[in-house]
Amino acid sequence: MNSSLFIKMLRVSLFVGLGFVSSVTMNSVQAADYGVDSSHSNVRFTVTHLMVSDVSGDFKDFGGSFSFDPADAAKAKGKFFVKTASVDTKDKKRDEHLGSSDFFDSKKYPEFTIEITKLAPKAAGDQKNFVATTQFAMHGKTKEVPFDVVYRGSVKDPWGNQKAGFKISGKINRKDFDVSWNKALDGGGVVVGEEVTIDIQLEAVVEKKAAK
Repeated sequence: MNSSLFIKMLRVSLFVGLGFVSSVTMNSVQAADYGVDSSHSNVRFTVTHLMVSDVSGDFKDFGGSFSFDPADAAKAKGKFFVKTASVDTKDKKRDEHLGSSDFFDSKKYPEFTIEITKLAPKAAGDQKNFVATTQFAMHGKTKEVPFDVVYRGSVKDPWGNQKAGFKISGKINRKDFDVSWNKALDGGGVVVGEEVTIDIQLEAVVEKKAAK
């Protein structure tokens, strides 16, 4: 083998090797344990009202933690909680009604939880779009509910915290959780729809491990 050919082969080997190291480093940075940054996140629900419009509300008190690696979704796990008494629909009387035994029954069931049991990419090799299988627990009932998850990337903020963004959405039937209050309309139909859409805009921060 002449010297010029050997040098070319050495360069190719180094290039491939460095690319592999770079890929491993990137994935190891993205694989992390996260906590919810509630001050930069929101949890919103939407339900049909009077059969002709949609009404939305937010929850002000929520949190949770999870582990996530976009390159190895199968290892994802986590649990989130939402305090039902923190509901805010910009109508005090309606919020009080939602917290009563007709709906959330917040005194008896102060929160609902969403636990991830499985996370899978929507397509092979996709590291942005996932489907999460969850155990959704509310009002004393637990059901399996799928959520669409969009991973929006990871970035370091100006204060040195590693952050990641997620868009999460899913639907439940409130009657599955014995939340069935309603009133019939004179012209047909009901006041409140059964299907509830849940949208979560989530900003998460990598949890810093305590020094040993």
